[in-house]
Amino acid sequence: MATITSTSTCPSPQLSARAIKVVDLFSGAGGFSAGFRAYEPDGPGSSPFESVAAVELDKAAAATYAANFGSAHVANVDIAKWDATPYEGVVDVVMGGPPCQGFSGLNKDNLEPDRDDPRNLLWREYMRVVTTIKPKIFVLENVDRFLKSQQFRDLQKATEKGGELSDYNLRHGVLNAADYGVPQARRRAIVIATRKDLNVPPLEHPAPTHSRFPSPQQPTLGGEDGAAGLRAWVTVGEAVFDRTPGKAPNTELPQDRMGSPLGSPLPGPYLTTELHVGRRPTGLSLARYAAIEPGGNRHSLRDKHAVVNGEKVYLSTASWDKHNAGAGDVMGRMHEGRPSVTIRTEFYKPEKGRYLHPVENRPITHYEAALIQGFPSDFKWFGSKVDIARQIGNAVPVGLGRALAQAIHEHLSSVGAPQD
Repeated sequence: MATITSTSTCPSPQLSARAIKVVDLFSGAGGFSAGFRAYEPDGPGSSPFESVAAVELDKAAAATYAANFGSAHVANVDIAKWDATPYEGVVDVVMGGPPCQGFSGLNKDNLEPDRDDPRNLLWREYMRVVTTIKPKIFVLENVDRFLKSQQFRDLQKATEKGGELSDYNLRHGVLNAADYGVPQARRRAIVIATRKDLNVPPLEHPAPTHSRFPSPQQPTLGGEDGAAGLRAWVTVGEAVFDRTPGKAPNTELPQDRMGSPLGSPLPGPYLTTELHVGRRPTGLSLARYAAIEPGGNRHSLRDKHAVVNGEKVYLSTASWDKHNAGAGDVMGRMHEGRPSVTIRTEFYKPEKGRYLHPVENRPITHYEAALIQGFPSDFKWFGSKVDIARQIGNAVPVGLGRALAQAIHEHLSSVGAPQD
């Protein structure tokens, strides 16, 4: 078994004086940072952003980040224990998405998230880092439900006169990743704050580039090309399934390597292209998949039977039969001509949502989920199948990160940052 050791956790000794320096909090595998790197205004390799530090508690996710962003010092620690003072005054952008389970719409019994839930209070650690580093811009990403929480109201109050963030102007909104060329309808709350002493209008959210209802280019009166219209949403068929291997998924990741990006050995690295792996479905699961037509879901199984292991079995369940409304995506096939539903951490379980392949009788693979999230083919992953699935599902879509990166770069360029 090959052993691969990396020293990429050390800060780069020669950071470009002109780079826009970024700190990524709750970084996960680095979807946000990958989006910033993917923004290349002057061609390949021209991203103006440089990741200088990342904080991530999950060991496998931190290792993945370290393997892909060699200029960053990766701290695999509880953020409450992370010292941000070395980055005070030298970092331009702080970004990140505090864990959001307490805000999730999946918590049906918790209409107003508990402000003392430890998962929700992590946003305060994010704010502690911001007030220490004092970046020109910070971006906070979360589920759309966050904007209805007490925590968000507290954040708004902190930007008022006398508050700990009174030096910032705040903008907030809910963005759909599909509106920025991501083959996934993923709605996220995005809070953007601009430091007031930059003496420019606050940075607004980037304008959409795509739409469910595309509009053509608008010509000018003089016959020249006018402003480009909105392009159609990117579908999973064109962005993902046309690129997949066309062969049955493996059930396990390659077993021939271990790596130590942060000192502790972990399975990997695996390239995105090596992630065409899935579950070992039972006979009953295979029978259910085969009975669900394109675009169908759990309702397709009603009144259907199949012979499994020599025994006739009913393909639906009493629970599914009892509910005619809600959970329409359970056991659902993805629509090839649409963006996917939100990729969650258990996308490999079709009983959790619309995660069946559009036509093949199987759930989507890790590779397909990573492509839906926009990760490049040469991205390096560490951890078990479950670890990597969690990293994929928790990531900020790369295309959404890229759109935010472009807006930030153009805004900072207008004030001569980061050289000021």
